[in-house]
Amino acid sequence: MKFGLLFVNSGPFSNPDLLAHLAQKAEECGFESLWTVEHVVIPQGFQTPYPYSKDGKIPGGEDVSIPDPLLPLGFVAALTKKIRLATGVMILPQRHPLYVAKEMATLDLLSGGRTILGIGSGWLKEEFDALGLDFHARGARTDEAIKALRAAWCENPSSFLGKHFNFGPLMSFPKPAQTKGIPVHIGGHSPAAARRAGRLGDGFFPALGEVPKLKELFAIMSAEAQKAGRDPAAIELSCMGRTSVDSVKALQDIGIARMVIAPPAFDRDGLTRGLERLGNEVVARV
Repeated sequence: MKFGLLFVNSGPFSNPDLLAHLAQKAEECGFESLWTVEHVVIPQGFQTPYPYSKDGKIPGGEDVSIPDPLLPLGFVAALTKKIRLATGVMILPQRHPLYVAKEMATLDLLSGGRTILGIGSGWLKEEFDALGLDFHARGARTDEAIKALRAAWCENPSSFLGKHFNFGPLMSFPKPAQTKGIPVHIGGHSPAAARRAGRLGDGFFPALGEVPKLKELFAIMSAEAQKAGRDPAAIELSCMGRTSVDSVKALQDIGIARMVIAPPAFDRDGLTRGLERLGNEVVARV
């Protein structure tokens, strides 16, 4: 089992000193990856329910600090040597894939091939409205963008023809350090996300940890992968979870390869104690 930390760019971790300490201490304690989140804006008074909490409210409220997901990973890349750098998730349909391809390839090159692109299709309609984008077209835009990214990373020259994105032939450099392209992990816990992971994902990351629900989603993903002529076992599975050895083993039993948790504290001393405890009691024992 690999262990990652989520929300590493939000709230107090927008402070560069605290982010630096989190990243370096996590690497020292055996964590495999760091995952950033994204919202370009939080529209004031939005009505769309937040899908990852029981009360439908976004953690931290409307004025929580959420820096860009990629720039903090570039900062962390210069301070670490082996920990993987991941977005969890980038709201892909809000961005043009040629920009994402360039940014991610650059980060991958600078970090020595340590990146993972975790993507989602988005849930906050008012955010899409503010950007002048059709919320209801986000699924189709996401699917096209994934295919366009792979064309930009792996083809030379690169071309893509779709309804929402259309380019080439053109030159897109640098290419990623990972010669097969940057792995794309599909975030979300809806059936649509599971099907997208089956069709297009190198990984699948539902942001929950309940075994029955995960098994249901993985069955949907597996069926879709088989329909697309893909091997479901080649799709890496991640999830959220609780940091006890028994909980981790229950997730391992259903094929989970990575568990991602929130940082154990929001101050330097608390992070040091919490990460060392997790490293000794969980990471080193599983």
